[in-house]
Amino acid sequence: MADLAERRAQLEARLAVLDERLHEIEEELDSHQSKDWEELATERESDEVLESLGVSGQAEIARIKAALARMDDGEYGYCTKCGTKISEERLDLLPWTPFCRSCAT
Repeated sequence: MADLAERRAQLEARLAVLDERLHEIEEELDSHQSKDWEELATERESDEVLESLGVSGQAEIARIKAALARMDDGEYGYCTKCGTKISEERLDLLPWTPFCRSCAT
């Protein structure tokens, strides 16, 4: 069972990893400057994959920031929908989740 400080550290560490990854994706997207049509087509396909990864990373960042805000407000670990306590097992798997198991389904 993790205490609040451990959960916060876990979320902040994940946030740092995601932030670094998004900067790398942005740099990679900015570096594509090919003049060759075939290379440009390949780069565009790669760009779509990178953009998808970026979007999912941004969504996870938003979830983590929301969880950190709930920690600051003293509401972390309680379902935002029904107010019941979220199980430790669920928080171990999804430390940013705002929902208990029942409300998530």
